[in-house]
Amino acid sequence: MTVRLQKLLAAAGLGSRRQVEQWIVAGRLTVGGRVAKLGDRAAASDEVCLDGRRLELGQAQAAKHRALLYHKPVGEVTTRRDPQRRPTVFDRLPPPEGGRWIVVGRLDVNTAGLLLFTTDGDLAHRLMHPSSCIEREYLVRVRGRPGSDTIRKLLEGVVLDDGPAAFDRIIDEPAPAGEDAARNASYRLVLHEGRNREVRRIWEAVGYEVSRLLRIRYGPVELPRDLRPGEWRLLDERLSARLAAAAAGQKSAAAAFPSA
Repeated sequence: MTVRLQKLLAAAGLGSRRQVEQWIVAGRLTVGGRVAKLGDRAAASDEVCLDGRRLELGQAQAAKHRALLYHKPVGEVTTRRDPQRRPTVFDRLPPPEGGRWIVVGRLDVNTAGLLLFTTDGDLAHRLMHPSSCIEREYLVRVRGRPGSDTIRKLLEGVVLDDGPAAFDRIIDEPAPAGEDAARNASYRLVLHEGRNREVRRIWEAVGYEVSRLLRIRYGPVELPRDLRPGEWRLLDERLSARLAAAAAGQKSAAAAFPSA
């Protein structure tokens, strides 16, 4: 049975569908010695090569897919390699049993918190796809004290250069000990998409600068309080199943964030 190359390689844990599409466009993939094109199909038994090296699709598909969560520190980039030689989020991860780790979404270099990784490219694709409406929850500190009109505007929506955007819920957070609450405001907030630097850009659109940003939840997966920056933890079967259910569009029982 043949399937599209993007689905075949993603199911084998060799990359996300989007990444495989980039390989195809760049002419890096061949099927049976012929340069692949978008829309091509193949089977696990076919000779599929990346940069001339044959991919072991059957072996990769036989391996059990795994997922882990990682507490990203500020200063790490969400790429495998960085031209500026900054540390990346992949540097500390354990080697997977099969395939390779695929990051679910991104956090910019100045944002810390929860990142998910999986060896299942199809799962990663579904978790990131806008149609899944997966909630992301953040703790944010902004410079200044926004008023109720500003909060209302953030909930109703602002227009960014890539379209309208809004927060789903915003809750006041107590200021951390020793912090000047008169000059900074802290919030817990939720949105259900993950565009580039979206949280920061939404605040900038109403005239406020984000000085600290921490992601604490992605769908049903929460950042454990005892997981320090730079540490990772494999997801158990129960949580992995809830993550797969969320990716399939089923309501997650873990979204216990109170209504605004």
